[in-house]
Order: sequence, then structure tokens, then C-alpha cells
Amino acid sequence: MERVIIDMDEVIADPMGAMITWYEKEYGLPVDMAKMKGSWLPGFPEQHQTLIRARLYEPGFFRDLPVMKDSVDVLKEMNKRYEIFIVSAATEFPNSLKDKLDWLMEYFPFFTWKQLVLCGEKRMVFGDHMIDDHIRHLQHFNGRKHLFTAAHNKDVTGYDRINSWEHAAAIFLQ
Repeated sequence: MERVIIDMDEVIADPMGAMITWYEKEYGLPVDMAKMKGSWLPGFPEQHQTLIRARLYEPGFFRDLPVMKDSVDVLKEMNKRYEIFIVSAATEFPNSLKDKLDWLMEYFPFFTWKQLVLCGEKRMVFGDHMIDDHIRHLQHFNGRKHLFTAAHNKDVTGYDRINSWEHAAAIFLQ
């Protein structure tokens, strides 16, 4: 059975969407998606970028994130055909650990706790496929590398792209 490693943030969970919604409600200022190259932080006004970064460390931020469209249905089917591991570099934001675990158990109850890896570095994972939105996690991966399209990686080339979970279904559930 082929192993598929799947990232959380910007792949199955939408922290950027949650951050933009919160920011526009709190500050009423626009977010510039075109400036999000390599990170979504530059898309926020410079005077508030430290607030945005600090919000990622707040307890509860990662608990109530929106779920990426179609990810639940597609992953439920993929879980029947592949050895799936959800791998998140979560220890950068220590308060996210319990939030992410609770979020996964709520929205993806078909995954067992043995399929969930909350870590600091993804270099130790291996498999046949990895789906991630950051090339820093894909660069050292030994299998097929799938870059999940996000605002911060639209200009990146050299990777197989997955633009949505509907697109992922066409690749993995043929």
C-alpha cells in the first residue's frame, strides 16, 4: 500500500482564511494576497505583521480553523486505498498541539491517533507521496512531491501541483 504524507495548514485546514477574516474584522484594513510570496505574512500591512505572527501562538487559534473544501470526503476515500499520515510541523507553535489534535479528531474522525504526526521537522518522514504547501518540507522528501497551491506559493515551479481536493481526487482516486 502506498504511503501518502499530508500536511495540515493550508492543505486541509485554512489558517490563512481564518487570519484574514479575523484581521479584517478587527482592523478593517485590506490584505494584499499578491504580496504573499513564500509566506502570507507580507500580505498584511507592515505595522500589524508582528500581531499576525503573535496570533499564531495564541491558544485556540488552530482549534477553530475552517476545513478546506472537499478535503474530508476525499481523504476519507483515500484512507481506504492508501496508508495516510497527517504530518504537521506543529511544535513551532506549542499551543497548537492540542488544538490540532482536537481539530483533526472532530473533522477527520476516520483517522486513528496512529496516523497523526505533530512534529517540528518533516525530514524524518518518508513515503511514496507528500502533499504540502511549503517547498521547505518537500525539498528533502524521498517520494513524489505535490505542492498544494496556496497564496504564498503561486510563483513556485518545479513541483507537481495540486490545486484543490477535487484535483487531488482526480490524481489519487482514479
